[in-house]
Formats: sequence, structure tokens, C-alpha cells
Amino acid sequence: MPAIVTNKFRLNNAEQFYESFSEANTAYYLFVGRPQPWTTTTPYGGGSDSAPPTPLDNVDDEFMYFRDMQAAKRIATSDIQYAIPRHTWTTGTVYDYYRGDYGAQWSSTASDIVKTVNNGTNLWASTTLFYVISSLNNVYKCMWNNGGAASTVEPTGTSNSELTTADSYVWKYMYTLTTAQVSDFLTADFMPVATDATVSAAAVDGAIRHYKIERAGSGYTNNTYSSIAINGDGASAVVTVIVSGGAVTSVTSTAAGTGYTFATCDIDAISGIGTPSTSAIITPIIGPKGGHGFNAINELGGFYVMTNTSIASTEGSGDFVVDQDFRRVGVVLNPNNFNGTAATASTLSALKSMTFAASPTPGTFVHDEIITGGTSDAKGKVVHWDSTNRVLKYIQTQWTGVETAGADKNKLTAFTSGEVVTGAGAATGTISALTNPEIQYNSGTTIYVEDRSPITRATDQTENVKLIVEF
Repeated sequence: MPAIVTNKFRLNNAEQFYESFSEANTAYYLFVGRPQPWTTTTPYGGGSDSAPPTPLDNVDDEFMYFRDMQAAKRIATSDIQYAIPRHTWTTGTVYDYYRGDYGAQWSSTASDIVKTVNNGTNLWASTTLFYVISSLNNVYKCMWNNGGAASTVEPTGTSNSELTTADSYVWKYMYTLTTAQVSDFLTADFMPVATDATVSAAAVDGAIRHYKIERAGSGYTNNTYSSIAINGDGASAVVTVIVSGGAVTSVTSTAAGTGYTFATCDIDAISGIGTPSTSAIITPIIGPKGGHGFNAINELGGFYVMTNTSIASTEGSGDFVVDQDFRRVGVVLNPNNFNGTAATASTLSALKSMTFAASPTPGTFVHDEIITGGTSDAKGKVVHWDSTNRVLKYIQTQWTGVETAGADKNKLTAFTSGEVVTGAGAATGTISALTNPEIQYNSGTTIYVEDRSPITRATDQTENVKLIVEF
């Protein structure tokens, strides 16, 4: 049976996701991990640092994401934003104009008329260019594209009335990006979308401001026909029709009316227009629910949600280590603290750590080297070495040598207190204490994972991690 899942379902899912960030007992955390390089011999994933592998969506790999996780930071409600693909106004571009029937086809007795020629397959396809962002960070919806001509004049202004530029394009001002939105959420490929309250209040539901001449017809009586009422379920829409050379050359709104969900413009019924040899076909372009600008998020296809989380230096009293790199970012929903209670802290360390006794004096351990327990034969990989406090933070995966070529499983043997640990460079230290990570492994729900090339951290830098979730 033919069926579809509508784009409105995507919008609804995006809205539910967005709103969940402010709900009680809901906590999203951005995590970073994977200090070890991507190599073709990696037991899972493969790839290389220049060409990271695509994450796998299975239960085993979700477990693995925790084993080389470094830290997590809670995503605040101020760190999220609805987003849409960025279309920067560029001179010489033919922009699509708004229509509510993209994807439809209308059969007539004379020919099959495709009503919806545009750059994409539907209104919200990423290639459909019916809105733009200007150099002043104003966002406009294209209402008319001058019959498919190239746009050469950038739209300006914030009037609630439609804007007609010198190139005969007609634009509708939607909203202006705030300074914070530009700084935090504007990227080369995506831009924030929001509804301007003033624009929304001025919107008129069911207004008809533009008409498309699908077929001009022939054999009509040349004249200008004014005060032509539109048929439909709304009220008060009126047009002026111009006939030249026996064909309809112009249909112009003189009153937009209100309340229309469907409408027709019957040219043949106009008094005095004559009997045509070929009837004209006119499409009234009805606005979205609420009118143009009423809900910019829905109108422009805001089924993307962007997060922007900053990680500054050793944030969280050292939860995020520096002088180390990471190759994976992700989002986990409702993880637990190590003791099993729901995590609510701003940051969480995901690293295991060991403290060495002051005597004998421990050697100098090196980031990324493999350490081995003298009694347990446990193996780990150094993520951070604090020589002042004699604290070594490490990860353990399920493979001997922590993912080296020809690796074999070693069942994740735990280190034991009191044993001597030896690094690959022959440094040694005696364990006086072992500390668990703050986050409970395998807790919560991992909803997003992205593998990338290494990002090296330092004490004097802040990373802004932007994630785009498309519904």
C-alpha cells in the first residue's frame, strides 16, 4: 500500500528532540574519546588518521565507545539551536520561489504540465534555493523569481511588507541572526533558524499574494480586467488580469485575502474576456499555515538540530585532559555516575587512573605508550601523566597492546593495587591507589557517534564542537 512519512514528521521529531534538552530528568552529554590512532590493523573500524572509518551501529561497538572515552560534558539548553542548510545570497543565482505544491504534477487535456520545476525534489530538499541569508545576516524567503531570471540585487531591509528588488525579485523578510547565533551556530554549511515575533504577528493565514501562469492560453480578448474575485474556501482575494496578444500575460494580486487552503482563478469566466481557443491555467500560490513568517522553523525546514559545546583547557578540574588528542565525538543520553546514580554534573571524567607511591620514585611515563602490570599482566594506554601528583590516567580496550597490529583479546584484565607497572619505555611505578572513572561504562544511550581526524588539545585553547543532527 502506497504510504509516506511526511516532512512534518521530521519537524516534529526535531522539535521533540530540541525540547527534551530542557526536560527534567533528561541529560545529554557530549563525549570525546579515542586517543589511539586509526590504523588499517585496528581490530574494529580500520581507517587511518587522514581517513577515519565510519562508526558502526551495533551493540558491541557501543560498548567500545566507552572503553576509550576520555571525558563528557553536559549539553546546556543554550548550546542547541534549530538549523537549516545555509544558502548565502550570491549574485547571478536563479533562486526558487515559494510554492506549496513542489513535487506535484497536474495533468491537463492539452498536455501534462509539471507545476513544480525547481532545483530540488521538494520544498525542503537541500538543493531547493527558496531562501537566502544576506551579508547583513538577514534571512529572506523568495516569493517570486522574475520568471526564473538570475538574482542580481541582494535583498535588504526588515519590513513586514514584501520587498521587491531592482531585478524584479520579490522577497519576504523572515528574521535576523543574533550576534550569539552568528558566533555559535553559523557555519559554512548550516545556519540557525528562528521565528521573529514581530514578523509572526504580522503574518496573514491563507493569504494569496502571487499567481503562477502555468499556461497563458490563446484567443482571449486583449484588455486589462480588474477586480477579479478568486474562488476558494477563503475570502476577499482579488486579482488584475492582463491579456495581450490573446494570451494571459499578467495575473497580479490587488487584495491578498485571508483563510485560503485552496483556490482557483477561472480566467474563462471573466466577463468580456471572450472564448479562448486554448484555456489558460493559473495557479494561486497559497502561503503556509499561519502565513509567511508565522513559523520560520517549520516554513524553512528546520528539521536539523545543532549543538555547540565548548571545551576549555582542563575543564572540570582536569576531567578534560590537555596535551592529548581525540578522534571521536558523540552524544550519550542519561549516563550514570560510576555508582549507578543519574549523572547531573557539568563534566565527567571517563578515564581510569592510578596513583604511584612516592617511593621508589616513579619513572617518566610518556603519553600513548603501553603500560603493563607486573602481577596482573593487565595492559593499558597512557592518556595523561601528572608527574607532580604521580597520577597516570589510562584507557583499556579488549585487545592486548591496546590495538596494535596482530592483537589478541586479553579480557580486559584489571590492574591491582601494590603491583609494579612498567611502561613501554621502561619507566616503572608502584601502584598505591586505583581510581574509577566518574562515568559508568555502558550506561545511558549513545545516540550519536562521529569519527574524525585527530584533534590535539592544549592548555591555551578552547574547542568548539558543533554537531548537526538531521531528522
